[in-house]
Amino acid sequence: MANSAQARKRARQAENRRQRKTGQRSALRTHIKNVLKAVATGDAEAAQTAYQKAVPVIDKAVGKGLIHKNKAARHKSRLGLHVRALQG
Repeated sequence: MANSAQARKRARQAENRRQRKTGQRSALRTHIKNVLKAVATGDAEAAQTAYQKAVPVIDKAVGKGLIHKNKAARHKSRLGLHVRALQG
């Protein structure tokens, strides 16, 4: 366990950050899954709407340091391919 005041504070901060990032990561994954579910149903309009909602969430995750920018680009690219494939 942390012995100094500084170490105790760092442990507190690390725990708070961990909890905050867990919620943000969960929201990110939920938005990605919503796009994939809409694509699986074959509803192009719902898939497009879900994709448009997911893109800002993915971008915010990069800004907050939750994921790397290349990972975000990869997610957006692959989801976009799925959505465009439905539209014809």
